[in-house]
Amino acid sequence: MISVNTNTASSMAAYNLSGTSQQLQRSLQRLSSGSRINSSFDDAGGLAVSMKLSASIRRTEATQANVNNALSLLQTQDGVLKNAEKILTRLSELAQLSSDVTKSTNDKSLYKTEFDALTSAMSALAAEEFNGVSLFSAAGTQINVITSEDGGQSVAINLADLASIATTAGSIAANISTGAGATEISTLDTAIQSLATLRATNGSQQQRITFAADMLSINKVNLELANSRIADLDIASESANLARLNILQQAGTAMLAQANMAQQSVLRLLV
Repeated sequence: MISVNTNTASSMAAYNLSGTSQQLQRSLQRLSSGSRINSSFDDAGGLAVSMKLSASIRRTEATQANVNNALSLLQTQDGVLKNAEKILTRLSELAQLSSDVTKSTNDKSLYKTEFDALTSAMSALAAEEFNGVSLFSAAGTQINVITSEDGGQSVAINLADLASIATTAGSIAANISTGAGATEISTLDTAIQSLATLRATNGSQQQRITFAADMLSINKVNLELANSRIADLDIASESANLARLNILQQAGTAMLAQANMAQQSVLRLLV
């Protein structure tokens, strides 16, 4: 049947060309963005999963920053405790020197002057802060560091009780001017042992925080890999698809022109 009003071949060619053009536009968009999913139309389910994975990645990055800040706090705390160790060592030395029977009262008074200055320095160390957060507090005080992006895991950090150690050391200051004895030296040994315990605890907490930071890094990599498999584009595959669509578009354009030209054959029957 030859018809003038309806050109089915032209309509079908136009329909196919329109579909090819849409696919070509989406292919160009994917290649220009590097993403397989640029709208919900591309992959509705994949987009939903990718959104959740992307949010988890961002939370993991934020958790990493928080954990690293907590590690910095512990490192700062240990730096202060190291200075406290030097002070206690000197206090122990002064106490021993003051027990020398050959030292005069004036000599021992000078020892006490230095002893008092160092105990004041110890008390000042106990008031140190990190970004406004106290590094030291009463025994048993803790702060919890979230170590997982879902908030389900945490590590407790002890705020060491340095003030009590400073108080213990300062309690024997009055005896230095008259000569420290076994009791005073024993008291300082106890303070040194307590400080050693604080530093050991700090070290173990740094190790725990470091392991948590490492695990967050591993989790982030795995989340990024999972998201990449869903959202990222296979450039090689899409480039081949683009070449195919370009050929189809050119062929479709040519066939549409041919379909439109076919109607002109009707004129031969009318002449």
